[in-house]
Amino acid sequence: MPRMQLTRRLRFSAAHRYHRPEWSDERNRGVFGPCANPHGHGHDYLLEVTVEGGVDPVTGFSVDLGFLDRVLREQVTDPLDHQHLNHVVPEFAPGGQIPTSENILLLLWERVAPALGSARLVRLRLHENPDFFVDYAGPEAGES
Repeated sequence: MPRMQLTRRLRFSAAHRYHRPEWSDERNRGVFGPCANPHGHGHDYLLEVTVEGGVDPVTGFSVDLGFLDRVLREQVTDPLDHQHLNHVVPEFAPGGQIPTSENILLLLWERVAPALGSARLVRLRLHENPDFFVDYAGPEAGES
């Protein structure tokens, strides 16, 4: 059965703050710059989700887009859109992980990949703005 990859884009807006509570305010500002502002700052994120599946000979689909959209709504948009990530994501709470694009992708992979059923998550690409994005191809790709 031929296999195809398709990419779905979705947008969500969220705020976050880069801050290590065990560091002084000066060290936080020195390492994280304006991203350490006490009230955080926000982004209009663009997430690209690339999935792979075998082409169904009956439907011609490699992945059912309605199903994919439902997974992305439940795992990404509903919990994260118009939220402050440090307050709604336990992993990003004070003393936890810094909600960088890299760490957001790690979290999203853990949420999205198992929810896809027979489709395989190939890549996540998160754009913070038009000039900056981060790619993640999963735990099997390049971890040592």
